[in-house]
Amino acid sequence: MGRDLFGTDGVRGLANTHPMTADTALRIGAAAGRYFRRDRGRAHRVVIGKDTRLSGYMFENALTAGLTSTGMNVLLLGPVPTPAVGLLTVSMRADLGVMISASHNPAEDNGIKFFGPDGFKLSDAAEEEIERMVAEGVEPAQAGNIGRAKRIDEGRFRYMERLKATLPHGMRLDGVKVVVDCAHGAAYRTAPDLLWELGADVVPLGTAPNGSNINDKCGSTHPDACAAAVVAHGADLGICLDGDADRVILIDETGRVADGDQVMALLASRWSEEGHLKGGALVATVMSNLGLEQFLRARGLRLERTKVGDRYVVERMREGGFNLGGEQSGHIVMTDYATTGDGLMAALQFIVAMVKTGKPASALAAQFDPVPQMLENVRYAAGSDPLGAEAVRQAIAAGERRLAANGRLVIRKSGTEPLIRVMAECEDEGLMREVVSGIVAEVEAAGG
Repeated sequence: MGRDLFGTDGVRGLANTHPMTADTALRIGAAAGRYFRRDRGRAHRVVIGKDTRLSGYMFENALTAGLTSTGMNVLLLGPVPTPAVGLLTVSMRADLGVMISASHNPAEDNGIKFFGPDGFKLSDAAEEEIERMVAEGVEPAQAGNIGRAKRIDEGRFRYMERLKATLPHGMRLDGVKVVVDCAHGAAYRTAPDLLWELGADVVPLGTAPNGSNINDKCGSTHPDACAAAVVAHGADLGICLDGDADRVILIDETGRVADGDQVMALLASRWSEEGHLKGGALVATVMSNLGLEQFLRARGLRLERTKVGDRYVVERMREGGFNLGGEQSGHIVMTDYATTGDGLMAALQFIVAMVKTGKPASALAAQFDPVPQMLENVRYAAGSDPLGAEAVRQAIAAGERRLAANGRLVIRKSGTEPLIRVMAECEDEGLMREVVSGIVAEVEAAGG
């Protein structure tokens, strides 16, 4: 059957609009609960975390109703980062983990992400089966077998201790001044508290969520405020998280932005030198810069590319036995320590490199010169199929021929928003802009 609910990262959309309605969330909860209740001879539990969106309360209650109706016991974590849910699903021996978040999207959106009992995001096959069960309906548990729900407070503290354990034994961050922008999101307490407990001098931003200001001109998608604060406070580093803190963008002491590609380049080269990088490769998506690939090749390392989405990065890492991967957008996945992208963990590993080498962030955050890259997002009308239009296909084919010698072109639909993403890389910036603008014009015409 087709996938009407699940995209590249769970279910996501505008709150109170299909598929992100309370009714659908209840039915998804019931289907997921039934799917994961394989062993009926013991108690079953699910952990639910969320970010700070106003609609999170609605979806938390709806999912709880659906899950408990199938006999699942629900542990409500409150606002915690997405990677905390992956961790706690395993450490608390839950059958299922759920994160209510639309990540970097505006506050009006929301989403539902699922983690299996191993702490990893669900496979396409599992999501398709849950979607089938949603469509067909789920038999509820008998009245005496309905699950219970309760709130727990220790979840984020367990997660913080896990993050501390990823640092070299005895390492402290005393003397390191950090600006951390939490995007008014899920890490608004966790990130400043963690860095302070490790000894850092912390300047917090984006720590006053009100239900509607998550990601609003702050966080990883809007790093300007953090960059200005780094310079104003004379900080050593700026850390910009997104709404659910599974991605990070770093700011060096001069206010310059470093994306996920630069962070992955640093970690890959250092881990390789230390004999810690498994498989001699880094796993990243088709969106990562060509300069990263050239940087790795010069060091005898490979870049393994996947479809866009950190879940596909993780799947390839698990298949190939690799332990480092991520996305240019700032999802950094370190499977020795976590099951999904973790912005705070990646920031800590960067600070470890600063402490060990004694070098400033500016010396570590510019590992390679990126090949000129251009990305345009084109919004299209509901019901239209711009990529199916003949004029668009012809424009793409012509662009690929023009860039074939010294660049590349990546065209894809967003899995979380009604957008066509047009990305090109080329040493000849003028040619690159011509190609992108031509394709964008055809997509806009075809997409209404």
